[in-house]
Amino acid sequence: MLQIISKKPLRAAFAGALALGLPAAALTLPATPVEAAQGDLDRAVTALRGISTMRADFTQTDRQGQVARGVMTLKRPGRIRFEYEKSIPMLVVSNGKSLYMIDYEVDQVQRWPIKNSPLGALLDPSRDVAKFGKLIPTGNPDVVSIEVRDPGRPEFGAITMIFVRNANAPGGLQLTNWVALDSQNHRTTVRLRNHRYGVSVADSTFTFKDPRRSSRRPR
Repeated sequence: MLQIISKKPLRAAFAGALALGLPAAALTLPATPVEAAQGDLDRAVTALRGISTMRADFTQTDRQGQVARGVMTLKRPGRIRFEYEKSIPMLVVSNGKSLYMIDYEVDQVQRWPIKNSPLGALLDPSRDVAKFGKLIPTGNPDVVSIEVRDPGRPEFGAITMIFVRNANAPGGLQLTNWVALDSQNHRTTVRLRNHRYGVSVADSTFTFKDPRRSSRRPR
């Protein structure tokens, strides 16, 4: 059963990034050969770039164990929307340049440049995954785990994306979950299921009604 979520921890979870917990066993296995690592990094970039549009149901778990559910919609280039179930009056949306968190309960809007968020690796894989990604061993040839962080900008946090080999997914890899860690080490877990690729998605999906009194127009 879904927990009733207090909005303060939920806002804190998104203040730095979206995230998912990495299995501890993945951190203790022998290093993967460089050739395999580079190959899987390239395949991950190809898989992410191969998604023109996608919808998936998501489950988000914050660092306090609270759970929220909703629907994620992604569209290239760089647009994403996390729409929560109706009991949670929040929206997270990227228009390709900035990531917005809209809290309709308190009429607040927060904004971050995409490049300052771990989600940049998901939204701009050519830049982030190719340049800052490294393979994390999983011990399972069908599972690929890639951590992306910019060592020169620790304040941007990190994201670990986990893929499962799936011939029906773009590039043969399906993103099943990820872990985002912000600069305060706040971790959030996002798991995806029921992936739908190539769906029709209007650009208006990535706009929102601004709840602040000074501006009611869509962004």
